[in-house]
Amino acid sequence: MVFKKMLSALGVGGPSVDTVLTNPNTRPGLSLDGHVHLLGGDAPASIEQITLGLVTRVEIEGGDSEYAGIMEFHRMAVSGPLELAPKQQLAIPFQLPVPWETPVTDVYGQRLHGMTMGLRTELAVARAVDKSDLDHVAVHPLPIHERILDAFQALGFRFKHADLERGHIRGVQQTLPFYQEIEFFAAPQYARMINEVELTFVTSQRGVDVILECDKRGGFLTAGHDVFGRYAVSHADADRTDWVRVVDGWLRETTSRYGSLRAHGFGAPHGRGHGMGGVVAGTALGVAGGLVAGDLIGDAFEGDFGDFGGDFE
Repeated sequence: MVFKKMLSALGVGGPSVDTVLTNPNTRPGLSLDGHVHLLGGDAPASIEQITLGLVTRVEIEGGDSEYAGIMEFHRMAVSGPLELAPKQQLAIPFQLPVPWETPVTDVYGQRLHGMTMGLRTELAVARAVDKSDLDHVAVHPLPIHERILDAFQALGFRFKHADLERGHIRGVQQTLPFYQEIEFFAAPQYARMINEVELTFVTSQRGVDVILECDKRGGFLTAGHDVFGRYAVSHADADRTDWVRVVDGWLRETTSRYGSLRAHGFGAPHGRGHGMGGVVAGTALGVAGGLVAGDLIGDAFEGDFGDFGGDFE
């Protein structure tokens, strides 16, 4: 009996948890639906809480180096205390709201190279090791995102890489502790002006702040430098705008200026000496709701996030 109690405390013979999503595909502002399935172990168990959390890989700057960490950025309890009998099966339904600022992971049916996203289920058991489960999630763009990405493709830009940078963009109302950068190689007609473009969406219920960071080429008497542009668009504009013309105008306006917009909070983005922030064009949008947890997860889930590969071109 003592040996069984010791094994139970180590998680051996205890309850197990398995989360089944109705559909692992979602979009910012929608939800993830499913059931948390519990199976009792060899002995009765007191469940303290069951929680769900969205986790992703975030690039973090520390001094002169940069490293990737797994961060939980949205969390919700799906059950409070309950008693689970030996071998008892229990299914708990849930509907997890997806924050509006959740980064896009999949475009044109393919995973963006560099992006990972998962739903972590945590089962807190009294006097025992916490049980957990991880399910991969695909976040697809909203119509306004799709139209802007389509415009970049139509203009000849080729996708390079995407990642998440820990920090805040000054002048933009963010609710999450990071922002996404979608990087493109310059299209031929812009190649004399810029090397690459980084695109950031900061989305709310009302619309999107679009931030462009262009790596501008140097001239005969000038050094190369980054220039930034910020533009506010509405979800309602998705299907009534010539986005190729608009994006081309954004790029030409952005590359015609000189200056850097500094980031704050957690350092400069992606290994540069300066970062994004400040108001360049447009106005700030509303703050999305939702519970945010910005703690790093230093557990075994690091191993579950390989490079999913795939890109869109």
